Amino acid sequence: MRSTATPNLLQPLPPISISPRNPSLLAHNSLTNPPKRTLDITCASKRSPDDYHATLKTLNSRGRRPRKSLGQHYMLNAEINEQLVASANVEEGDLVLEIGPGTGSLTNVLIDAGAIVLAIEKDAHMAALVRERFADTNRFKVLQEDFIKCHIRSHMLSMLESMGSLSEKTRNAKVVANIPFNISTDVIKQLLPMGDIFSEIVLLLQDETALRLVESSLRTSEYRLINIFVNFYSDPEYKFKVPRSNFFPQPNVDAAVVKFKLKQAVDYPAVSSTKSFFSMVNSAFNGKRKMLRKSLQHICTPVEIEEALQNVGCLATSRPEELTLDDFVNLHNSIVRV
Repeated sequence: MRSTATPNLLQPLPPISISPRNPSLLAHNSLTNPPKRTLDITCASKRSPDDYHATLKTLNSRGRRPRKSLGQHYMLNAEINEQLVASANVEEGDLVLEIGPGTGSLTNVLIDAGAIVLAIEKDAHMAALVRERFADTNRFKVLQEDFIKCHIRSHMLSMLESMGSLSEKTRNAKVVANIPFNISTDVIKQLLPMGDIFSEIVLLLQDETALRLVESSLRTSEYRLINIFVNFYSDPEYKFKVPRSNFFPQPNVDAAVVKFKLKQAVDYPAVSSTKSFFSMVNSAFNGKRKMLRKSLQHICTPVEIEEALQNVGCLATSRPEELTLDDFVNLHNSIVRV
């Protein structure tokens, strides 16, 4: 990693101490028992390990402190990054989208696995850092944009076209990212309907969110619209838990890795219109405590809704948390006229 500072890029800040005498940092990752393995990859003129000390030194070199407003928590354990990449089955020549590369520790592993990486980084300072770090490779491109607002489909199609992958019907890009917890739902909503672009999406999420997305059961308060959305567009799988001690700064919660295998449009549940389907489901969960015959009465009469529920094998008094994805699909096809 290069240590050359960029003139006038940052205002100097007090350095972050990495001395073992600093007890506030010992809690984030034990300095007495650091990760046994680090990954060295030549991306510039020097080889640099991505570990606890290297991460803090990199931030110090730029006068940076993690920004709470951006949900920045940097991974300190190279082995976790290796497992993230392995979960996505990244192979030589794969195009991988990374959201929020930070200091580039995950990027390093992706490039080593043979991937071509398109990174989206909102923080201009961190975008400059990784652009410099990987300046000597043609496998990396970073865009300084807010992922939630950027036109990711346009960016990905442009990259795939330049790689000549659009003619390869069976080859799709992948997403591998350690994303800020506070934008996880927005990221999922934006990416999961893009099965024509991506084959697999592997995200490091808050553990509670990961469990809710993958293992939520009917008739619980955790069963929500997002569960219907996730299962409509993908097959989710909880991969492994990541203790909070692997991050700097240490968050208040543990994390977990979830893999979403995206469905192609032909494999989506058979509804006449995805827009009207999710409009109906959204109305149902907006009135979660209400019976569907009341929350959906703007679509048709309560009597018609009761009859439709019974026709699809549900009780006339059903509430949204009592219906599976298939139940909602059948209900939609019974009461919505497009």
